[in-house]
Amino acid sequence: MKLVVVLMLSALALSCYAGSGCQRLEEVIYDATDPSVTKAEFTKSLEEFIPGDTTENLLGELKQCFLDQSNRTLSNMKVMMDAIFDSRQCASY
Repeated sequence: MKLVVVLMLSALALSCYAGSGCQRLEEVIYDATDPSVTKAEFTKSLEEFIPGDTTENLLGELKQCFLDQSNRTLSNMKVMMDAIFDSRQCASY
């Protein structure tokens, strides 16, 4: 799980620098880390980006990784993401 988080954070930072829209990225991350959002709701919110069943299944697995974490871990993840998205480098996007 730690490797997944590290890779995701690396990709998010690069996406933010590329100007792809931090607001949408924040929504996806908060949905992924919110234990009240089900796997079905998570994949439904991303359906415009899902080309097929394989991608949908993998997104469900990603969401399950976050659902398996403790509330403390999810809370720390949200604090870290707020720090990234409120950073000076990301503020211009």
